[in-house]
Amino acid sequence: MILPSEKYRFSSSYQRFRRILAVAILTAGFTPAVAQQTSNITHYMFMNMAVNPAFAGSSDGINVTGLVRQQWIGFKDDRGGNTAPQTLFLTIDSPIRFLHGGIGATVVSDKFGPYNNTAVTLGYAYRTDLGPGEISAGLQVNFQNSKLNVDQLEPLVTIPDAGKSDFILDGSLGLFYKVPDKYYVGLSCINVLQTKYKKLLTRDKGTFDLTGGYNWVVPGHPAFELQPSAFITTDLATYSFSISTLLQYNKKVWGGLAYRQQDAISVLAGFNIKAFKVGISYDISVSKMSRYENGSIEVLLNYCFKIETEKFRKSYKNTRFL
Repeated sequence: MILPSEKYRFSSSYQRFRRILAVAILTAGFTPAVAQQTSNITHYMFMNMAVNPAFAGSSDGINVTGLVRQQWIGFKDDRGGNTAPQTLFLTIDSPIRFLHGGIGATVVSDKFGPYNNTAVTLGYAYRTDLGPGEISAGLQVNFQNSKLNVDQLEPLVTIPDAGKSDFILDGSLGLFYKVPDKYYVGLSCINVLQTKYKKLLTRDKGTFDLTGGYNWVVPGHPAFELQPSAFITTDLATYSFSISTLLQYNKKVWGGLAYRQQDAISVLAGFNIKAFKVGISYDISVSKMSRYENGSIEVLLNYCFKIETEKFRKSYKNTRFL
């Protein structure tokens, strides 16, 4: 987050911490903004609702997903305080047949050092058949509140009261195409308006996110399925990407590896029990941040309640029996 330097008085110890923090931001591509944090999710292949409003309703049921991420374990400031990023995602979406699509919502709580961000999104996706699959177009409204906890900075830093908290309104657009049990591809634009924080004197950049995944049944061994996927994000000035491959057995257990550009190599594992999906991942840092932290961990929990709609039998009247 960029703020006018003349409003700050930094001690030498805080300047050292700032240098470490600069390494963290540059190597991990992270900024204290909720919208940018999505690119650091290791379970991105299960979090399409968080990055693309057009995904809403694509699961044919009420789909609830929660994710907790503790990034940079052991990363502390010069006073021993825990300043590592902590993120919580909660998404829910469902098909709404009379609206010819689906609705979805996302709540994100994101903390990084003195910064606390909370975002709520509400969206709608229109869905229709196309070829062997289904295509959807979605839009959503983003409500975001950003707070700066000056207690963690003072007396090292003096910040005017006007810079402690701010609220913005923005929007996102997306397209999503899915062939069930085969593949999917999605494109979205997050923070279309690039609304500026008036008090915190910064803005969330608009980003384009491209996601895709494929499901390949191993020939001769139908119980095994390879599921490669990719996630690319760019603000048209810089970009980052993640790639992964999961191996699923009998649709019950799965595991695999992932790589995030110049950031981390990840190990993923999980299992499915009826309508529940549970996943865990551990990131091994390959960036300069490895000097200051001990990796990152994520826990994913998903529940999909299938909606069974009764098909009404058509009846016909015959004048003979009236």
